[in-house]
Amino acid sequence: MKRLLVTAVALLGAVGIAAADNIQKKETEMNSIANDTRIFKTDPAIPVQDIRFRNRFGIELAGHLYRPKEFDPAKKYAAIAVSGPFGAVKEQSSGLYAQELARRGFVTLAFDPSFTGESSGEPRFVASPDLNTEDFSAAVDCLSLLPYVDAEKVGILGICGWGGFALNAAANDPRIKGTAAVTMYDMSRVSANGYFDSMNADGRYELRRQLCAQRLRDAKSGKYETAGGVPDVLPEDAPQFVRDYFAYYKTPRGYHPRSLNSNQGWNKTSTLAFLNAPLLTYSSEIRSACLLVHGEKAHSRYFSEDAFKKLTGDNKELLIVPGASHVDLYDNFEKIPFDKLEQFYTRYLK
Repeated sequence: MKRLLVTAVALLGAVGIAAADNIQKKETEMNSIANDTRIFKTDPAIPVQDIRFRNRFGIELAGHLYRPKEFDPAKKYAAIAVSGPFGAVKEQSSGLYAQELARRGFVTLAFDPSFTGESSGEPRFVASPDLNTEDFSAAVDCLSLLPYVDAEKVGILGICGWGGFALNAAANDPRIKGTAAVTMYDMSRVSANGYFDSMNADGRYELRRQLCAQRLRDAKSGKYETAGGVPDVLPEDAPQFVRDYFAYYKTPRGYHPRSLNSNQGWNKTSTLAFLNAPLLTYSSEIRSACLLVHGEKAHSRYFSEDAFKKLTGDNKELLIVPGASHVDLYDNFEKIPFDKLEQFYTRYLK
């Protein structure tokens, strides 16, 4: 059960560097993507293309670029970068959100984080507060340089653990004009404190001891051990939220061969970085608009409620979706408040 709980748990680098070196876009010519393995119902009326771009650490990120149905290349569109959930890929929830928001008139970019999915980076399956925050800013770079995007009208949307990264990016990157965090996890908090803040300093010390012993084993073996994704077989005593994850990641509803949660999970020692780097330290300094969305019945609801308390200004909002669980907001169109998201971005990306 302990493993289950752990498992469930840019700016441009240099002004003088040519944009082509920083944003290495490789778009397909057709309104389709190569080797399409998206697990949600796709809309053939929404143009979508493969795209590649680099973050300031030189890692090439892989994305799917969606455009509105009545796309006009002569226009300047508002744009939104989307990523998450934590341990997922762009063919899952982030692509679903990106497609729906493109249907509503935005240019959108669903992307795989560094070290995961089709994005580059070694070793594989690493998460990092710094790198993953940077991934959002790199996506803003990419969108801002597209000729049909208004660089003054760019927002981001993070799902699950990427909600926390999104807020951290908004605190650090004033170019981001609107941020939505949906069914948010604060990965630093849950890593350092456990669920519902159940871990004390002694627990953190023991966790650090175990993780550092693991990194020595990794150094000796020359490979990085993974933590394992959502289990293939549910124990009888699995909590409801683990059952919810199973129903998404381990069934045709949400399974994807590149998804960490569907398969081998994260590099075990990724957790070390989150123990000493609280993501939301400067969230009170976010001046741009923020919308936090969470399910009423989600085990993770307290992350959004507490994050919202730190936000300041009159352009911040918390929306609790009646009857929704954490995973409902991954793909349940009856629960995901797309009308609200459209209104939020229409208002603040102007």
